Amino acid sequence: MSTPFVGMIAGMALAFAGWFGGFGAFLLVAALGGLGWAVGRWFDRGGTVQDVRDAFERGRR
Repeated sequence: MSTPFVGMIAGMALAFAGWFGGFGAFLLVAALGGLGWAVGRWFDRGGTVQDVRDAFERGRR
């Protein structure tokens, strides 16, 4: 999928959330979309699930 198409889909999802769920739903969809984008970008750059697990284990020590 092209970047403009993905942007259009994200915009439509935010519009539906805002229209039917109000401002709180709009913010929730925007926050989860941003989180999904960040995780996808991290995996595209070579991040692994093992890196996440290691980070959490270091925090427990």
